[in-house]
Amino acid sequence: MSAPTDIRTATIKRKTNETDISVTLTLDNAPGKQSIAVNTGIGFLDHMFHALAKHGGLSLDLQCTGDLHIDDHHTAEDTAIALGMAFKDALGEVRGIRRYGTGFAPLDEALSRAVIDISGRPYCVAELQLKREKIGALSCEMIPHVFHSFATAAGITLHVDVLRGENDHHKSESAFKATALALKQAIERTGGSDVPSTKGVL
Repeated sequence: MSAPTDIRTATIKRKTNETDISVTLTLDNAPGKQSIAVNTGIGFLDHMFHALAKHGGLSLDLQCTGDLHIDDHHTAEDTAIALGMAFKDALGEVRGIRRYGTGFAPLDEALSRAVIDISGRPYCVAELQLKREKIGALSCEMIPHVFHSFATAAGITLHVDVLRGENDHHKSESAFKATALALKQAIERTGGSDVPSTKGVL
């Protein structure tokens, strides 16, 4: 079997009584061709998804209309789920990729580490050490939940830890950037077509 060369991309539309979401995600982008447009209605969440796409080398169009008159929970959770679904669909069969990825990202005094296994076994540990109730309009309790929701929908194992830091904005952003770097490494094509598992299937 020859190594895959097609552009990995997917579009997901997810509508519930709480949110109406459209996501288009492209994993492979030529230099200078990356495109990012995010509008969830929650400014800090937009900022985090933008950082994830930018530093992950992804093109992302994510649009959401949610029930923000209630609170931020459904919008944050559902956009992460939709993004994870798009990631899984765009990746397709787990073949000819590195599978594992590790990323470290500093932001001033904050330092985060993310480790990813595209395993087909959803699991997430997110230890972010956040202290504030909110950053902008996003509840800090929702930030680890975004990582959990994304990992579950994407079918990946994700460990993301803030190793040090004082400012919650910096800690959160460094965590998303570290995750971006780990994702970028994990989805990198090896030039082969083998399944990266001793079981022969993922």
